[in-house]
This record gives sequence, C-alpha cells and structure tokens, in this order.
Amino acid sequence: MLLREAINNYHDLLTDELAQESWAQLEDQMRRRGLFFGTRPLSTVLRPRFLTIEQYRFLQLRVQGILGAFEKAYRAALENEHIRAQFGLNDWEEEFIQYDPGFRAPSPTGRMDTFFVTEHGGLKLVEYNAETPAASGYNDALTEVFWGLPITREFLRRQELRPLPARHSVMHVLIDAYQQWCGRRELPTIGILDWKEVPTYSEFVLFNEYFKSQGLTSVIGDPREVEYRDGKLYVGDTHITMIYKRVLLHELMQRGGRDHPIFQAVREHAVCMVNPLRCKILHKKASLAVLSDERNEQLFSAAERKLINDHIPWTRSVENRHTTYHDQPADLIPLILEHRERFVLKANDDYGGKGIVLGWHTEAEEWAKAVQTALTEPFVVQERVAIPNESYPALVDGKVQFFDRIMDTAPFIWHGNYVDGCLTRLSTEALVNVTAGGGSTVPTFLVEKR
Repeated sequence: MLLREAINNYHDLLTDELAQESWAQLEDQMRRRGLFFGTRPLSTVLRPRFLTIEQYRFLQLRVQGILGAFEKAYRAALENEHIRAQFGLNDWEEEFIQYDPGFRAPSPTGRMDTFFVTEHGGLKLVEYNAETPAASGYNDALTEVFWGLPITREFLRRQELRPLPARHSVMHVLIDAYQQWCGRRELPTIGILDWKEVPTYSEFVLFNEYFKSQGLTSVIGDPREVEYRDGKLYVGDTHITMIYKRVLLHELMQRGGRDHPIFQAVREHAVCMVNPLRCKILHKKASLAVLSDERNEQLFSAAERKLINDHIPWTRSVENRHTTYHDQPADLIPLILEHRERFVLKANDDYGGKGIVLGWHTEAEEWAKAVQTALTEPFVVQERVAIPNESYPALVDGKVQFFDRIMDTAPFIWHGNYVDGCLTRLSTEALVNVTAGGGSTVPTFLVEKR
C-alpha cells in the first residue's frame, strides 16, 4: 500500500506544465552528462523506480542467500571436471580458468537480473551477469539527474527518497582486488578497457572522471591500442597495473587471440584484472542450470536448496537426457517441444537479448528449429516466469501520458557475496534489455512517507 500510495502521489503531482519543465531539464542533463546508449537517451520516462525499505531488504537477503550457492558451485567446478562440464566452457575458457587471478572472488563486480513482482514478494533470478556488469555509473548519474528535477522538488514535500548509489562500490572492489593481488596497501593505476565504438563508452567517461575525483590514476583504452612490453602493460604512455575490464572475453579472443597483450599480461601476473578470467564460470547461463538441476542437490544446504527452488526458475542445459520437472520424471527434449509456451531458450554465453527465443511468442515449427539449434550449440532452457509491469509517465506532444512498462530488477553484487544498489530497466517489449530496443533505464529510490 505504501508503494502504491507513493506512485499515485507522484503521478497526481505531474501536471502537463510540471512534466514539460521536468522533461526539458531531464533532456538537458542527459545531453550534458552523456547519458546515452549509443544515440538513444537512457531514460524516456518521467518517474524513477520506487521500492519500499522492506522490499529492498527482502531483495538483498534473498539474493545474498543464493550467492552462497553460486560460490559453492564455482568452487566445485574448479575442483571437479564433471561438475565443470555442466557449465559449458569451451577449450580456451578451460585453459584460462587455470590461471589464479590473485584474489578470492570469482566476480568482484556482478549484477543479478531478476523479475521482482513486488506486490506479492515474488522474486525470480533469471541471469547472473558475472563478467562485465554495466550501468552502475549510469545509475548514479541518473540518480543525480532525477534528484534535481522540478517534479522531485514537489514530491519531496510528501515523501522521503533515499538513493542507492553504486559507483563507489566499483572503486572499492577494484582497490580491494588489487591489494589482494599485489599483497600491498597501494593504489592501482586503472585502465578502463573496451572497444572505443561500443555504445556504453560514455559510461567509461563517467567512471574515469569519478576515479580521478577520488585521487586515483585512470585512463580509458581500446584493447587494440594496448601494448605489453618489458613485463608491463601500457595504454599509450601510461603503465597500468589494474584493468577494469569492460571488454567481453570472447570478443577479445575473437579479435586478438590467445596472445593478445591483455591475456599475456594477466597470465604472467603483470596486471590485475577485474573481473578475472575465471568469471566465465558463473557468467554462463548454465550456472543457473547447475544450481537448479537435481543432479547437484548434494552441493547445497537445505536452506540453499529452498532458496534455489523459491527464486531460480527451473533451468536445464539443452541436451538429450532425462531429468525432473516439478518433481516428476521427464524426457527433456520432448517436454520442451510439447510445451513451448512454458519455456524460453537462451544461448549459454551471449548478451543484449541475443540468442533468446521466447516459446510463447514462437510458432511450433520455428520453436522446433530453435530446439534443434540448441542441441548443437551451448544453450539452456528456462521456465517462463511472471513478468511485472508498472505504469510510468512520459511526455507525448506536450501532454502527460501513462504507459504500462515491463520492468526488471537488477541488484548490483559486490565481492560475490552482498547486494548494494539496484538497476531498473523498463521496456515495452518482452525482452527487457536496453540493447534489444524500446528500453529505458531509471534510477531506483527507496521511498518512505514523511
């Protein structure tokens, strides 16, 4: 009731005149701060996401509990090749995970993509972005922008808002990982590395400015321009001791091969990289299959198994096998062919909505073809989950209009063991991902009545 009251209060305040004033300021601020995904503005609506303190605490506690199970699966994969095989690593990934990153956490920075039906407490974890979790910088910048809007000035008379910043946590985990890696309490020289043409480049600028504001030395670099010489990695003339890795490992392998300077420097312990090569284990979508598969129940405590059953949708790697489905024996391929409306297919290692086939949006013949493809390439099948939506205001021809938007909840994860901060993405499409089109990012605030 508190959440619904807060949303209604906000919407009631948003007259056409106030909306026009707020939208003009929002557009201006996004231009000034470079808050664009490529050429698209990050936010297209006039309200942030609201969560109550109780809802946020529920989200934190449940995700934190499941992170312990991911950690156990990760450790088991390192020790047992039969369990590791379930993650679907390819040959070069198998080779690279043998290199110790120099710090404990497999993914010091992470983001769990979930659907959170907040009114009923329903939480489903559908993907673990354990390789290059983006948008914490965008989230903080959008928080500052929405904090200053005219509509917020009016809303704060009735409701208290608490931001959920995340950029500082990126800095903290980078420094912590670096100091574990080098064994000394010193600060790293950070290289933010990704292709210069990626649509998220403006976020690298935000991070570069933030790191420098905190007294760190930081540069942005393109992997095509780094050099490894005399046992040191350089971006231009700057010797970097830490990589804030935003480039995807499989893209770096495709373009640069095993002997790319970044891979050489990491293997020879000449640079600390976050997230490390071993992040690929948990980043695979099959990691959710490992947790939910009855073959692996012995890895987890009774409390962890309950959390898995409650919050991870039934997920399996696509292969010819017998399994269980809702505690009943099932032949996997006939099951998903016959009941396509219940399932989604996902490529084991892709991003931005690529490689996803929604059974309930697909004709039987096309679904059958997709299943056959999934049998020849690494794919998982996951049970459909309830997708929440909320009404969000937008300015259309100078007038406020309200549209239902599909909404995902993506809490940020630090050191692989706790949640602090939350990304919210909205969409008019079934795929809630800004790269899939039709999306909007909004900051998340905790709301409480004054």
